[in-house]
Amino acid sequence: MSEEKKETKEAKETKPSGGVSRRTFIGGTVAGLVVGGAVAYGASQLAAPTAPTVTPPTTGEAALGKTVSFTVNGVPTSMYVQSNWTLLYVLRDKLRLTGTKVACDYGECGACTVIINGKSALACMTLAVESDGYDILTVEGLSQGGKLHKIQQAFIDNHGYSCGFCIPGMVMSAKALLDKNPSPSEDDVRMGISGNLCRCTGYVGPIRSIMAAAKM
Repeated sequence: MSEEKKETKEAKETKPSGGVSRRTFIGGTVAGLVVGGAVAYGASQLAAPTAPTVTPPTTGEAALGKTVSFTVNGVPTSMYVQSNWTLLYVLRDKLRLTGTKVACDYGECGACTVIINGKSALACMTLAVESDGYDILTVEGLSQGGKLHKIQQAFIDNHGYSCGFCIPGMVMSAKALLDKNPSPSEDDVRMGISGNLCRCTGYVGPIRSIMAAAKM
């Protein structure tokens, strides 16, 4: 077969009706798909993200929560709490009362001490679902009208702190003690703060401060 006839035959095989060669047609189609896909992907990336829909829990342990009503620092408060939330978590993470500290989180150090119905209690060991009707006092509720409570002032005047991390719980234990016993002995004070661990002061400063507060 001559070269001229061979070229004519190849042209006929690769050239569909309408005057467009098969090679050109396929190349144009692929390019169109690539460009179209790129445009679609780019549009999806530029679209504003949709916020996830959060639905109330209906199964599992979280669904066992309930709405509780209690008073915190004199303020009536109602809120939904899950069954596994501690009072410590609610005070700090939900009500933003961060003066109540997280330390051991299992009832050993006393840093989370608050006063519940007039008695000192560990917020990390108290479930929020059991707090319905409670009267809760945290360290933020001690000062009134911009004036520090006498225990807080006594800790400042008598250098009753060092790093200060454990002091909110120490102050709350002292408050519960002095409410019950306004004229404690030193042994009474030592017993009153026996559940509050301090790594800095050796307890000398806090004891001196609480004794001073009792005389104020």
